[in-house]
Amino acid sequence: MLINLIPDFLAVLSTADREVAYYEYFERHRTLLTAYWENYVIEPSGPHFEEVVRTTVAAQRDDLFALLARTDVVALALQAERKVHALLESDVQCDVVLMIGVGAANAGELVVGGRGVAFLCLEHFTGVANAETQGLGLDPELIPLWLAHELTHVIRYTSPTSRSDMRALVDDADGYYSYWETGRQASLRELLANEGLAVHVSRAVSPGHAAWEYFGFARKQYARVREVEPILRRATRIDLDHAGLGLRLRYLSGGMSDEVRTAERVILPERAGYFLGARMVEPAILAHGHAWAVRASALELTMAALPFVMDAPRLTIVS
Repeated sequence: MLINLIPDFLAVLSTADREVAYYEYFERHRTLLTAYWENYVIEPSGPHFEEVVRTTVAAQRDDLFALLARTDVVALALQAERKVHALLESDVQCDVVLMIGVGAANAGELVVGGRGVAFLCLEHFTGVANAETQGLGLDPELIPLWLAHELTHVIRYTSPTSRSDMRALVDDADGYYSYWETGRQASLRELLANEGLAVHVSRAVSPGHAAWEYFGFARKQYARVREVEPILRRATRIDLDHAGLGLRLRYLSGGMSDEVRTAERVILPERAGYFLGARMVEPAILAHGHAWAVRASALELTMAALPFVMDAPRLTIVS
């Protein structure tokens, strides 16, 4: 189901006291927005929260208004949702949320009360970088790509036929997804596979983009990841079946220091694990299809790759 929070946020901007209006908006959508803030921003209380709100409602947003005037973002989202459900033979209900965020993640996944949510923050997709909103200036044509990526996570976490560790961890947390807790408890193998699967589904649902865009990389970053792939493989090998938030942050998060990302005296690019994860799961997708692979356990994905080990040229993600 599509949930469009954009009109509610624009109504906040049209009021005389925007800060008060934002808190009222937050209360109307407390369950969803609390999960968004806790997973991707900060705890939604206290002076830091108040400062972020103050900055958010005061920002200049001409780029956002121009985007909404020229682009049917709802149609883009609905089209992506339909394609993902068809490709992955969806057997679970979930929500797609269009919203204006606070400059944190451009898109992400949530599970609240057992129901999956893929959200997208439009301030990042205006095509114009905006320092006041921290908008990344991504092309709006990338909206289906990113929604497909997040919907893949949602289906992996909540499908009744999913054998993934992520689904088990969400179930154990009473149907709530936490980036931080799953980062502490899921193996690096599961976390890499999780992102790799989402990369491949986004390629299938929204083809034709530059290869690096499916990973959220810049062109030079993509080239560098390909260059250091052998080092990346060696660096992760001993930790694949270990769990720890530091592993997720090292290989799958931005903002980590050069020291943390150094292996064999080489600084690995940020979020290099997205590339390695896509490498890891592609044989399973080739053998069994996207729908099976997205529900498979990390061990099943590994076993499916074994017949392809001696036939690596079949892999296509670096085209």
